[in-house]
Amino acid sequence: MPKRLIKQWIPKSHTIRNHPYISMFGTLLHDPNLWHLNRRSVSGGFAVGLFIAFMPIPFQMVVAAAIAIGSRVNIVVSVVLCWITNPITITPFFYTAYTLGNLLLGEKGGKFSFEMSWAWLQSSLGSVWQPLLLGCFILAVTSAILGSLTIRLLWRWQVVQNWEKRGKLRHLRKKHAAHIQANSDDSL
Repeated sequence: MPKRLIKQWIPKSHTIRNHPYISMFGTLLHDPNLWHLNRRSVSGGFAVGLFIAFMPIPFQMVVAAAIAIGSRVNIVVSVVLCWITNPITITPFFYTAYTLGNLLLGEKGGKFSFEMSWAWLQSSLGSVWQPLLLGCFILAVTSAILGSLTIRLLWRWQVVQNWEKRGKLRHLRKKHAAHIQANSDDSL
């Protein structure tokens, strides 16, 4: 993955460090591995961010930051990917998780309607929590593994492309230098 593309799309480190919920980690945020853009750090950040994005928990950004700090992976990627599940996308994601959970548990799911309200939690969560949590866990693990592997493969592919490009340029330079040397020998 080109670092420039990643740097262009993710927020700057000071933006994350100064976020009210993330700043509570204090000096732990000074670890340089949390801010580096390398294959291990970014793919780990993808895994953490995607896993937490599919977990139905409050304060996903804080949890992702804590896991990123503990794992020493890119904190910015982890926190940004938590926003895959946002107020617009949370209902389809949770419906998919609920349906998957029902399928895996062998239950015939009833009508599922999700609301982001305390009343819904009190009245409906008791009947849907098992399939919802199972589906969320399966989606979280699957997306974390696939996201991490995809980033690692794309990063590796980009490195190979750069090496091949450098090899071709090196070959052309040697060929050009040999041509110049041959022409200078002929002129003498």
